[in-house]
Amino acid sequence: MSEGRLHLVPVRSRDAKEFVRLWHRHHPPPAGQIFSVGAADEAGILRAVAVVGRPVARHLDDRATLEVTRTASDGARNANSLLYGAAWRAAKALRYRRLITYTQAGESGASLRGAGWRVLAHRRARPGWHTPSRPRTDRGTEQIARTLWQAPEQDLSSTPTNTTNSTT
Repeated sequence: MSEGRLHLVPVRSRDAKEFVRLWHRHHPPPAGQIFSVGAADEAGILRAVAVVGRPVARHLDDRATLEVTRTASDGARNANSLLYGAAWRAAKALRYRRLITYTQAGESGASLRGAGWRVLAHRRARPGWHTPSRPRTDRGTEQIARTLWQAPEQDLSSTPTNTTNSTT
């Protein structure tokens, strides 16, 4: 695989889900999405995807917030940082005000920090989602603490320069 410069590409839902199925370490593809975006190398080979959808946590689903529900990469350098930045720009273009995601304990968050995201909260491990009123099947990711991240409130690259009018 070439390690050339990556560029953003549109990705259809089914293609993003298949990429996640092949490359994600611990989760299956998400059920739904609002949009997805990919990173391809100079040869046009898809190297990474990000899937963005409604927040999984019901209390965060306020119609102004989206969640990056999956990213997956074949290991291409800086691909996830590129995708996190692109996902936030796309969400803002669609008039969303907030974009969040989670990392699991043991994941460094380097790609998120590289894209300017910040930690909002550390969530303790859950025993699972199963309750008598809502039976759930364990997926192997229970009992793992998570960190909640949020995209930067303002894109630093588009911050206007402070200009002052001086009268002489």
